[in-house]
Parts: sequence; structure tokens; C-alpha cells
Amino acid sequence: MRKAYLDHDGKKYLIDVEVEEGEEVRTPGLFPELVSTLQAHPASVAPPVPAVPQGAVSGDGKSCRAPIAGVVCRIVAQVGQRLEVNDLLVVLEAMKMETNITAHVAGKIGKILVSVGEAVQPGQALAEMG
Repeated sequence: MRKAYLDHDGKKYLIDVEVEEGEEVRTPGLFPELVSTLQAHPASVAPPVPAVPQGAVSGDGKSCRAPIAGVVCRIVAQVGQRLEVNDLLVVLEAMKMETNITAHVAGKIGKILVSVGEAVQPGQALAEMG
């Protein structure tokens, strides 16, 4: 990452610019007093992110699965409760953000497979519709 200056709509911004090894970024016309060529340094490459399971649905369509890794902070649904599509089942917390996990099909809750405070992984079954 390198710093560069940007003039946009009359406002001046200091921005981070990511460049690949061997590339250079020129900033002509932007803050003439600060114009420079930014020499690139080897970019640190982040590991690939695994794909999130589609729709958090199991093969039989009856299990609600976690779309992300996180910690169960609330279980809203109860065994035997009838839910409609998009009714709230569970709330997961990941990186200090809450994610609502909702029912993907209408039906009655047959089993709750997690407990509050439990860490879950993407694709893990959270509840089964009966």
C-alpha cells in the first residue's frame, strides 16, 4: 500500500493505493506540489476466501444452515413453532456484527441443533424444519 493524494470535487483526499510489484502509479495534475511516482512494493496477497454455501439450505431443504462462521448470540425460534419464509430463526455474531438467519421454507421447527455461545462454521446445520 502506498499513499497518494486525490483532488475530487474541490476536496483533497489522502488515499491508499494498492499496486503490484513492478508497477508504478503516477499522480499528474493532483496537488502539483506533491506529485511523485509511487514505487510499488510486493503486495501481500490474502488467502482465497471459501465460497459461502448457497442459500444455507441442505440437500433435503429441511435444514437451516449457517451461511457464515460466527457465534450464536440468540436463538429466536422454538421447537414446535410454525414459521413462514423469512421469519427469524437464529442470530449469529461475527466480527462484532450480527447476522439474522431466517427460515428458507415455511414449516414447523423440528429441532434446534445449536445453543447460545456455540461457534458455528459455514454450512453447519442450525435447525431442522419438521
